[in-house]
Amino acid sequence: MTIREPLLKPVPIAELRPTQVTVGYREVEEKRRRWREHDPDKRAEFLGAHMIPTLLGPKKRHYVIDHHHLARALELEGVENVLVTVVADLHKLDKDAFWTVCDHKAWAHPYDSEGVRVGFKDIPKAIADLADDPYRSLAGELRRAGGFAKDTTPFSEFLWADFLRRNVKAKRIQHDFSQAIEEAMAHAKSPEAGYLPGWCGPAE
Repeated sequence: MTIREPLLKPVPIAELRPTQVTVGYREVEEKRRRWREHDPDKRAEFLGAHMIPTLLGPKKRHYVIDHHHLARALELEGVENVLVTVVADLHKLDKDAFWTVCDHKAWAHPYDSEGVRVGFKDIPKAIADLADDPYRSLAGELRRAGGFAKDTTPFSEFLWADFLRRNVKAKRIQHDFSQAIEEAMAHAKSPEAGYLPGWCGPAE
C-alpha cells in the first residue's frame, strides 16, 4: 500500500538515509545559490512545497528517494530540519528485504562515481557523505540548457550521466565546463541518445 501523507513533524536532515551513492556537487551548489536568493520570509513556504519523499525503513529510519541534492544543499546552508512525505512504510522488513524491494521498485541507485554498481552496504549512511559524480552535474546542466526534457523515469538524470560518461572526457568537465556542455548537447541530440528518457530528438 502506498502512503502519501506528509509528516508534519520535521525530520532532521542529519537523520535522513540516502538511497544513492552520489550527487553532482555542481548541482548542489546551484541549489544552495537559489536558496540564498529566496526571500527569508518565504523560505518556510518553500520547504513546505518541497517536501522530501522518503521510505520508512528498518528501525523507522527515513530513506530519501528523491531530492538528495536539495537535502544536501539545505544541510550545507545550515537548515537542520525538513518536512517529509512517506511514500511507503517498509519498517517491518529486515534490511536485506528492504533493499530488495527498493531495487525492484527503482527506489535505489547503488552506483558509484564511476557509474559502477556497488553493494547496498556501500550506500552512505548520511546525506553529508554522498560522493561527487561530475557527470551527474553535467547531466543536470544539460537538462537546464534544453538538452533533454524532465522525465518521470526514476533516476533519469543518472541514465544521462552514464551516457555522457562514455562520450565526454572527464578532463573536459574539470577544465572547461562550458565546452563540456557544448559537447554534451551535440551528443544529446544524436540518434545514439534516442533510448534515453526525455530525449528531444536530433537538432535541425
